[in-house]
Amino acid sequence: MLPAYDHSAEYSHWDAGLWTRVLSASGVRSPFTGEPFTEAMLAGLAGGIGFMIFTFEYKDITTASAVTRFHPGPYTENLLRRSGAAVNIQQTGSAKLAQSRLDAALETGVPAVVRVVRGELPWIAKDPLADMDSMDVAVVAREGAGYLMDDGGGRLERITAAALAQARGSRKADKHWQGHVVVRGGAAQEGESLTAEVVRHAMAETAAELLSQQAPPGIPPGYAKNFGVLGMQTWAQRLVDASTKHGWMRIFGDPERSATGMGMLHGLLAGKRYSGPGALRPLYAQFLDEVALAGEGVSGVERAGLAETAAQYRALGEHWDALTALVGAPGEPDFVAMASRVEAIAVLEEAAAKELAAVAGSTD
Repeated sequence: MLPAYDHSAEYSHWDAGLWTRVLSASGVRSPFTGEPFTEAMLAGLAGGIGFMIFTFEYKDITTASAVTRFHPGPYTENLLRRSGAAVNIQQTGSAKLAQSRLDAALETGVPAVVRVVRGELPWIAKDPLADMDSMDVAVVAREGAGYLMDDGGGRLERITAAALAQARGSRKADKHWQGHVVVRGGAAQEGESLTAEVVRHAMAETAAELLSQQAPPGIPPGYAKNFGVLGMQTWAQRLVDASTKHGWMRIFGDPERSATGMGMLHGLLAGKRYSGPGALRPLYAQFLDEVALAGEGVSGVERAGLAETAAQYRALGEHWDALTALVGAPGEPDFVAMASRVEAIAVLEEAAAKELAAVAGSTD
């Protein structure tokens, strides 16, 4: 019999936390421990941490958005592939077929993950900016003519089939997307093997993205300065720039634009959809601690380096929390203080990423 779905488990970042719940309820176990995957391990396999910063000026508002997880790379796809679980990914333009596939997955006893526009859920207020992207939620069970859903709110929500179809079909790129663990004979099936080498590759990818001077794949070259450590350095400069078109002292000079932009930025940094506590650096430190205990595939040299790097990321979490508090402070924003904090963070992030790269490539 498969384990029960635990919708009350704490999480630091929604996507990693969601799949921690789903994989556990589907009977998937870590090959390193024989126990359900921790959120930290899945987050690290997904790519863990990163950085992106963007501002956009519109007629009435100026927005500021930041992402502190691995981005825009395939976070969930990495997590699923590297976990070693056999996950069936399906997508269709047909709402009827999508419902049939959802019901078939639930009948095997596992929860299914679907992508929705959050503002289309009946109990959620619409937010034009937040609803530009889809989010993953778990459909846990069929209940009469409707379903029980976990959207991270701490309880299971009831939703009708029609309302669920509307939320699933509202964004073309993710229309009626579904993922669920393949179960046969009551046991979760396996995909690619999770090994110490797979973990090393995940760490190397994280470090490379943070240290890259190039734009991520699929992003125009001119936006390289918005990502990774380079993005942090650029942000520090723009925070105290009052003269150029990208300077924050200029684009947020109007109090109303400033209030909107800083409110949005604080919500993203303090929230768990695109970030998490300490910009997810403490969660990544926990991942590194768990990698050190992964078994014979991890060398003594790696263990020492992992401990040092984990300590660096734990300390960085405190710096990020202090920056988040500055961004959310009431009154006129202190861009000079923010710039000083971001500049210090960039130095520490570069050092930690270089250490991470070295650990990922180390041997006895």
